[in-house]
Amino acid sequence: MTTTTQSPAGLGVRQLVDALPGALRKLDPRTMVRNPVMFIVEVGAVFTTLLALAQTLGLPDDPATASSTLLFSWSIAVWLWLTVLFATVAESVAEGRGKAQASALRKTRTATMATRIVGYDETADAAAAAARTEQVASADLVLGDTVVVTAGELIPGDGDIVWGIASVDESAITGESAPVVRESGGDRSAVTGGTRVLSDRVVVRITSKPGETFIDRMIALVEGASRQKTPNEIALNILLASLSIVFLLVVVTINPIAGYSGAAQSLPVLVALLVCLIPTTIGALLSAIGIAGMDRLVQRNVLAMSGRAVEAAGDVTTLLLDKTGTITYGNRQASEFVPLAGVDSFRLVAAAAASSASDPTPEGTSIVELAEAQGYGHRDVDDAVVVPFTAQTRMSGLDYPDGRQVRKGAGSSAIAWVEETTPIGPSQRRELDELIADVSQGGGTPLVVAERDAAGAARVLGVIHLKDVVKTGLSNRFAELRAMGIRTVMVTGDNPLTAKAIAAEAGVDDFLAEATPEDKLALIRREQAGGNLVAMTGDGTNDAPALAQADVGVAMNTGTSAAKEAGNMVDLDSDPTKLIDIVAIGKQLLITRGALTTFSIANDVAKYFAIIPAMFAAAIPGLSALNFMQLGSPSSAILSAVIFNAIVIVALIPLSLRGVRYRAVSASSLLGRNLAVYGIGGLIAPFVGIKLIDLVVSLLPGF
Repeated sequence: MTTTTQSPAGLGVRQLVDALPGALRKLDPRTMVRNPVMFIVEVGAVFTTLLALAQTLGLPDDPATASSTLLFSWSIAVWLWLTVLFATVAESVAEGRGKAQASALRKTRTATMATRIVGYDETADAAAAAARTEQVASADLVLGDTVVVTAGELIPGDGDIVWGIASVDESAITGESAPVVRESGGDRSAVTGGTRVLSDRVVVRITSKPGETFIDRMIALVEGASRQKTPNEIALNILLASLSIVFLLVVVTINPIAGYSGAAQSLPVLVALLVCLIPTTIGALLSAIGIAGMDRLVQRNVLAMSGRAVEAAGDVTTLLLDKTGTITYGNRQASEFVPLAGVDSFRLVAAAAASSASDPTPEGTSIVELAEAQGYGHRDVDDAVVVPFTAQTRMSGLDYPDGRQVRKGAGSSAIAWVEETTPIGPSQRRELDELIADVSQGGGTPLVVAERDAAGAARVLGVIHLKDVVKTGLSNRFAELRAMGIRTVMVTGDNPLTAKAIAAEAGVDDFLAEATPEDKLALIRREQAGGNLVAMTGDGTNDAPALAQADVGVAMNTGTSAAKEAGNMVDLDSDPTKLIDIVAIGKQLLITRGALTTFSIANDVAKYFAIIPAMFAAAIPGLSALNFMQLGSPSSAILSAVIFNAIVIVALIPLSLRGVRYRAVSASSLLGRNLAVYGIGGLIAPFVGIKLIDLVVSLLPGF
């Protein structure tokens, strides 16, 4: 997905102008009350404005406010309103970046007509199944409808291909111009509404309701409509609200004490003190930080279904990766038929091809193609009963009418199937184990081929060598994960030797072989029970339970609808290494929030040194010693602190959108660095900023 927004490294005038209408709408008290810190600032701005207006109209002053000049009151009121406005601008800018992307997505959601199949029959051949069709609007399609889509047509809704294979242009969703192949029967059967079929013809079963398509969800997500506050963000909001209440009580009670000492303060001064005491900087930027975290994922073609998922990614300690389609490219190819001693090679080829004749997967297709290349001609298997592959049996094959059976599948499953009727001799078992080991140790996947005759006698014929291709660059990326303190585990249905070879090539820390969906789920639960936060990537229906259980479930966009529904993130590029970016962004979100909270609290110290001496120096001369910044006058000191309090929000908007830079180092190193940069920086910056502003304010008449 391409983005058209400016980099957050700097805010352009156009971004600020575009965000202004939304920022003004957010000044509504019903909206502001959700942010307690800024709501207090807004209430203070209202009271200060009313006081300044009363002074302008010549209304009687309260003795406590008589010392407040008209210019001072209006100046405080204006800068308090700017403080609130700058906070809403920060949130509006963050939301505006997502809305620009949503606008581009809406262009892909074109109203189109669909060719709906009436009474689709999966058991009939393709021509008969699609014989009766009707034209309907895509909005009228319901869950479970089947449609036929031909070359040049838009796919009318999210669904799964139930028949056929086609080249599909998904550039409207992923931003990638290269077409992808989608086909029935495998983990690459899911298609997205609004994408275009470029070749061939497919039958698609609709899996989404109107208004609930993948694009609809994407639009809602990038606009922020579905973004909920995370537990960490809620906890920080509670902390900020508590601090604000405490300081509100302090300010309310301070004036009677000040009056007793002969230093009663005006309302604008008290409001200025309150605004500078409460953590306005982080209060103003908190929402923008959360929105920007999700937006940074969108810029990397990852959709997070909630802010909670982004935050959880920052604390991940264990990463589970499905092998096929995630660590490898997913299209294993048959490269060799290896018969056992005494088995005619053509007999193995014929049995392997027959057991794959009705196998629609890329692996099954490659077995048939290799058999044809070695001279195997098509045999009539129409009368045979197809035995499909399942995650439980881990085998597929055919049952002939005369009682003969052929199977191909995982070694342990095929061996168990043979030994149901016929024990395997020790010498043959050793030979078979050696073949499996040779293929596995070379990084390949062995499929054992076996047959059973009409009398029930079974035997192993040999092994099919399937080659897996590991995606490039994985070893270096997994090394980065280790530096982050994240343990990587590959999960696969392959035998342990194959898994070990692929794991070594990919560079993962551990692996789980011959894993069923239940095994993956159990592994995640064990890790979570041990106190780990677990992330899982996958693309198949059999990955769905694990994706749902994981704290961060990243589904590949090339995967099935079930996988995408189960995960709380979808990677539009279907790149498993993207999880490294996801984890980094999650950590960046947490670090940014912590860094700006540290800065916000630290820079309050300088404001105390500006405002407290200004308030009480006349009544308590000894406090003049605290005015080491040598500010011009009490009124200029207070106004300068308020102005700095507002300006620093604008200065930090780019940082809140971009995020604090994350480095793959230990947590203690990160903490030390951020305390040094944002803690000490938060102490020093206000002293410099307030002094410079005071030099300008002191030049104004009346200050």
